[in-house]
Amino acid sequence: MLTSVDADVIRVLGDPLRWRIVNLLARETLCTTHLVEETGAKQTNLSNHMRVLREAGLVETEPCGRFTYYRLRPGVLAELSGRFAQLAESAHGAAENRRPCT
Repeated sequence: MLTSVDADVIRVLGDPLRWRIVNLLARETLCTTHLVEETGAKQTNLSNHMRVLREAGLVETEPCGRFTYYRLRPGVLAELSGRFAQLAESAHGAAENRRPCT
């Protein structure tokens, strides 16, 4: 069963720019400068999106001099994926169950 935390993560991932950022971070750890270059977003806009991703637990930061590097936390996505797999498995069994109308 999906929890409210899962729903929050899904909502966070529903934004096209944040989804793009997650896909980029799935390939490599990137700093803010790289993410601005890759996405074309303004730095202030990108920083706001990164804050949302951090607060959702999807990314973590690593300070490096005057730069901040971001890396994806794959465990959060794996846990969400597992919940979707459980939901799909439950749906297979539910196809045979029908509650009678009264």
